[in-house]
Amino acid sequence: MLDLLEFVPAFLLIVTRVSAFFITLPLFSHRTIPARHKIGFAFLLSFLMFFTVDPPIIEIDGVYFLLIMKEVIVGLTVGLIAMVMMYAIQVAGGFIDIPMGFMIANVIDPQTGTQSPLTGGYLYTFALLFLFAIDAHHLLLDGIYYSYQFIPLEQIFIPFSNENILLHFVKTFTLMFFIAFQMAMPVVGCLFLVDVALGMIGRAVPQVSVFVIGFPLKIFVGFVILILTMPAFFMVTKYLVQQMVLAMRTLMQLYGGM
Repeated sequence: MLDLLEFVPAFLLIVTRVSAFFITLPLFSHRTIPARHKIGFAFLLSFLMFFTVDPPIIEIDGVYFLLIMKEVIVGLTVGLIAMVMMYAIQVAGGFIDIPMGFMIANVIDPQTGTQSPLTGGYLYTFALLFLFAIDAHHLLLDGIYYSYQFIPLEQIFIPFSNENILLHFVKTFTLMFFIAFQMAMPVVGCLFLVDVALGMIGRAVPQVSVFVIGFPLKIFVGFVILILTMPAFFMVTKYLVQQMVLAMRTLMQLYGGM
């Protein structure tokens, strides 16, 4: 019994990191998942990981509170950088909604509880189903497990003085917008050509009200292009998942001083 009590502080640190992961990690942080389920799953996953990460014997003292803060920061930031990559889909939906005219009406996303563009919510739902289809949620759980290989429990400080950490966040944000532009480019480009055609018609035939026919025409063309480019969207989403896992791994390596 005494031997088991010696590992309780290490187990609490594992629970802290896993729970912090579930606050910001894609799929697992959605508001539609009940809080009691998140807490129960965090304890279950921590219990399973406790017997595989070879936890050290840690005493509860002043240093222990620093370890708790470090675990919270690791879980929140690593999960956040993965969530930032997933926001590329919402940004792409915003790019598409502007020329289609849907930007005037946003909806509440039940997953995050925030306002999101109509097309962004539509594409985000397909992306979530695609993530489950390719077992991307298992990759996220693997990221939680292998984080202890890069950032041990007994590591006290995170090397925030390393400028590569800031550069990694900047590169991740830049890559997120680049992927969002790739997703939205086919639809936005086609709608731009529609605007050009309507402008030419308006100059050639002034009797035609381009403002009346332009709005439904752009919505129709936008939906047609969305359907035609859906295979390319899933290819970019697969690339997005790969970059999301790579961004998480790189950040954990930087936190571990590797």
